[in-house]
Parts: sequence; C-alpha cells; structure tokens
Amino acid sequence: MDHTSDNETQKTPTSCSSTTSNSAPNEGKTKCGDCCGAEAQLSLHDDHDHANSEASNISLFLPAIISLVALLIAIALDNFFPQSWFTGWIRLGWYVAAYIPVGFPVLKEAVESIRKGDVFSEFFLMGIATIGAFAIGEYPEGVAVMLFYSVGEAFQNIAVRRAKTNIKTLLDQRPDEVNVLQGNQAITRKAETVAIGEIIQLKAGEKLALDGELISNNAFFDTAALTGESKPDGKNKGDVVLAGMINLNGVAQVKVTTAYKDSKLSRILELVQNASAQKAPTELFIRKFAKIYTPIVVALALAISTLPYFFVDNYVFSEWLYRALIFLVISCPCALVISIPLGYFGGIGAASKHGILFKGSNFLDVIASIQHVVMDKTGTITEGVFKVQDVNFNDKFNRDEILGMVNALESRSTHPVATAIHQFVGEVDHNLPLNNIEEIAGHGLKAEINGKNLLVGNFRLLDKFSIRYDIDPSSIVYTTIAVAYGDQFVGYITIADSIKEDAHLTINLLKSLGINATMLSGDKNTVVQYVAKTLGITNAHGDLLPEDKVNKVKAIKSKNESVAFVGDGVNDAPVVALSDVGIAMGGLGSDATIETADVVIQDDKPSKIPTAIAIGKQTKRIVWQNISLAFGVKAVVLILGAGGLATMWEAVFADVGVALLAIMNAVRIQRMKF
Repeated sequence: MDHTSDNETQKTPTSCSSTTSNSAPNEGKTKCGDCCGAEAQLSLHDDHDHANSEASNISLFLPAIISLVALLIAIALDNFFPQSWFTGWIRLGWYVAAYIPVGFPVLKEAVESIRKGDVFSEFFLMGIATIGAFAIGEYPEGVAVMLFYSVGEAFQNIAVRRAKTNIKTLLDQRPDEVNVLQGNQAITRKAETVAIGEIIQLKAGEKLALDGELISNNAFFDTAALTGESKPDGKNKGDVVLAGMINLNGVAQVKVTTAYKDSKLSRILELVQNASAQKAPTELFIRKFAKIYTPIVVALALAISTLPYFFVDNYVFSEWLYRALIFLVISCPCALVISIPLGYFGGIGAASKHGILFKGSNFLDVIASIQHVVMDKTGTITEGVFKVQDVNFNDKFNRDEILGMVNALESRSTHPVATAIHQFVGEVDHNLPLNNIEEIAGHGLKAEINGKNLLVGNFRLLDKFSIRYDIDPSSIVYTTIAVAYGDQFVGYITIADSIKEDAHLTINLLKSLGINATMLSGDKNTVVQYVAKTLGITNAHGDLLPEDKVNKVKAIKSKNESVAFVGDGVNDAPVVALSDVGIAMGGLGSDATIETADVVIQDDKPSKIPTAIAIGKQTKRIVWQNISLAFGVKAVVLILGAGGLATMWEAVFADVGVALLAIMNAVRIQRMKF
C-alpha cells in the first residue's frame, strides 16, 4: 500500500537481473578464454577444496621445475662445460626430454581444441612456434618459450583460484552440521537434512546453518557474513535470523523456516557464482576481437616466412621462419583474455568484501559511468522504522474503536507504516468484519466495516472519495495517515522516520565524485523537503505516485545522463526497469532484492552506494590499463620481430611477461581500500 510513503508496488525483475548458472566443466584448469580455445574458468564451483593450498600450488610448478633443471644442464653442457658426447641425437634427445614436461600438456590441449573445431587456440600457437624452433635447431629457445609459457599458466591458475577461494571463503560461512532438538536432547545432524519447523540449538560462538525464527527471548549475533559488518546485532523472540550469523552469547534456539538450499546465504552464493556469466561489453569485445585477431596473425606469420622469397635477394628460409615463429609467440592474446575477466572478477570480489553484490561484470562497467543517483527516501535514506508520534481524532469518534479498525485493516499490509500502527495499537482484533478490502495504488487502503467505508491512507485518498477535511496537510511536518469512516473525516495519525547515520556522508561522497543526487518519494512533500534540506540534497520531490517517479526519471534521462536508482527492493518496479542500473537495499529480511536488483547492498547502508561506484571505476581503470599494456607491448615487439630485431626472449616477455604483469595488476583491486 501507499501511505504518503515510498513503498507502492512490488518490484519485478528487470531485464538484466540475475542469470542462470553457467558453471564450466573443467574447474581445475584455467584457460585464456573462448578466443584462445576455452572459456576462462572463473566460476566459484570448485570441487577441489585443497586447490589453494601450498602443496597444490607447488604441484602446478613441478613440470616447469623439471624442465628448468634439464634446460640449465643442457645450456651448461652447450656453453660452459662442452662435452664431446653431447651432440647429435643425444643433444636433441636431452632437449626433447626437457621440453616434454611443459610441452606435452600444451600440445595435448591443442589437439583437443582442434577436435572441437577451434584451431587457432593459444595452445596451437605455442605448439607450432616451439616445434618450429626445434625444426630450425633452436632447441634452447624452443624449450625456454614453452617453459615460460607454462610458468605463466601456473600463475594464472593461482590467481583465478585465489579469486574464487577468497569470495567463497568470505561468503560460505555455513556449517555442515547442526544440533537439532528432539525432545530435551540435541542431536547432531547434517544441515541439509533439517526440515522446516525443526528447532536448532545454537551455542555461543556457533554459526547458524539455516534461516529461521528466534524462539529464545533474545540473543546477539555477528552478521558479518551477510553484511560485511561485525557489529553485534541484537535479536528478540520472533525475529528473523539468517544462515551465516554467529551467536555471540548464551544458548539460542532457532525454529527453521527455510530449507538449506534456499537460505539467504545460499542465494547470495548463487548470485556471485553466476556473476561471471554476465559479461561486460569490454570483455565481450576482447573475445570477439581475439577470434578474428588470432587467425590473422597466423596468416601474417605464414606471409613473413614465405613472401620474402620473392623480394629478398639473400633469402634464407630458416631465418625468416624464425622471425615468423617469434611473431606467433608474440601474437598470443593471453594477457588480454585472462587478465580482463580476472579484473572484473576481482572487482566483484572486492565489492563482496564490502557487502555489495554485483550480478555481473557488465554492471561494474555501467555503475562506473553513472552520472545521476536517484533514491527512495524510506528504507534508503531513512531507517524505514516508523513510530507513531501522535493521534489526532475528532472527539465525536471513539478513539480506541477507530484505532482497532485501522489496525485490523493495516494488518493486511506489509508496509512499514502498518508495522508502526500495529506496534502502537497492539494485538489485531481478527473478529472485526472487514469486507471488500481494496488497495488503491499511491493512495492507501479501503474496506467496508459495519456497512460503512473505512479509508486509511494519504489525503489524496480522501480527495478521491470526496471526503471533506478542515486541516491543511502541508502544515504537518511528519508523515500523516488520514482516516475517514462512514464518509466522514475522523482525523489523522502522525508517524516519524529517522534519517540513517551515514546518509549525510553518502550525499557528500556522491558530490565529491561529481554525481548528482535526487530523492523521489511518495511521502508527503513537507517530510521529503525536510530530509533533503537536512542532507543537502537540492533535487527532491514528494507526494509522487509510481507514474510520477517514472516521469521524473525520464526527464533526467532525457538530458543524456546515466541513472542509477536506489530502493528498498520491494517497490518502484517501473523506475528500476527504466534506470541504467538498479541498486537495492537488501537488508537482512528482504529476499526480493536477491532476485530483482542489478546490485545489492546487504547492510542497507547508503554510504555503500559511492563505494560501489568507486569499485566500478577502479575496476574499469585496471581493465583498460591491462588492455593498453598488452596492446602497446605486443605492437612494439611484433614490429621488431617482423623486422628481425627481436629474439624469442623478447617474444616470451611480450607474451608471458605481459600476461603476468596484467594478472598482478588485475588482482590488485582485491587488496585496495575503498
């Protein structure tokens, strides 16, 4: 319902909201990307929990270590301690043995990629380049190129695993087992087997595994797993408690209300697991570019090795083949196709650490370019926790009787105003004969009781039914609930909502980023203007119906400004659909936001809005740094290689070296402070 406040309609999913799971089949292996023959495996579905251990990391480098030792021995026998026996087939055999540990896995992947129809993968490029080096007698360089490539791949694997594990460790705080009360005894059971309605016993320091309702009188919980904030949160009997919360004192009992797989934390995990499926435009462009780019450089390499025959007097095939091989090694686009998705994934991870969930890397790009933030008032700028301040009824009406009817009608609504009235009046009299209950969007509620109409809402509702009243609504500062019964004006109830602690900081941070802020609200204009003046918001509009908000946002977008809309996650669907990115104040009790918004702020703090924008901007900056680095270095070394001025060593740096630099730059965002 709408009581001159912000929560009019149920929000529906936008066209770019949550995605279906797109986990890859080979989680243990990270590859450069579709453009090189395989998808960048950035999913969180990791079946090997030990993958990030030191032993696992060392095993990644074991083939490279074996090849390095064999290569160093061979170089020593070639140059420093020459031996008469180290020639011919023995020398070739030794270098082949040094090549196999790092080369065989790559050649195997190349064959598999070709079988799948992807000829121009990075495995194919590295294979023909190194085999070509062997063919012209450049054994050390053939082994060295594959060795450094293998080292680069190992570092890529570690970087991606670390990104996956960091986020999974951050979010998946659910214990596998719980203590379920059966009679007076606590029985340990698997969390996923616990049914709705069963009671869990939670000792001090234990984590809750399932969502539920607190049936103990009170308890304090650490909610960091869901909000990023470790500040103790007091809960009373009947309050909702969620999986991932840690009981801080005494023994608490919780009645399970949601299955293990449907808990809020499970939804959050699914959201982040699916986030990499929503690709940013930059990422999609690089993939398409590389699919065209790679065959072109292969053709150019063939031209470099053959065409000079017709134009160069002293043409030596092995010399021009060497240049072509260098060209191929340089051309491998690994730096782009691994570091770019890793950069976006790092941005998603950095946001998760701050209790901000992005539903895809595309939203990181969009939010980085936001010029105007449009906000709800209730639940976004204010706490959304209303308290009745005063009841002003005409003396000819029985105050308690009218309040009882209002309370009964409001019990049909989930609006914060309804909660405030219920807390003020008390228990609902369910015996009252309420009939023909109707919610009038943007106005309030109407029902029939004892043969008379009962109207509860804003003064526009009274105007709609031609109810006369003798007061000026604009003279009342607080949110006002007008009441009419039997076609007569009964009076009004005033309700107040407090401004959030960090709301003022939010507006200042947005201004410092050069972003305009507008507040749109269905609440009465006097309240909206008071809040706006307090916070320093110059553009604020109250008394708005849902269609009015749409028109206001359309007016902003007509100025070619990109708009983010911030709401409480259960209303204003038309405005969210119209905005470039929808940001929802998720809160601990609002499941709808997990399904509907593009970005979810878990702890309801508006100051996370500029934080999300800052993370988006930094992610985009890092991605473009990597693109510039990769293209710049490769362009220079490609020209040098084609002209015979670069060796395989420069080629290795242009490929593996640049890839490693780009990866280190990409993972840097996860360590930044925002």
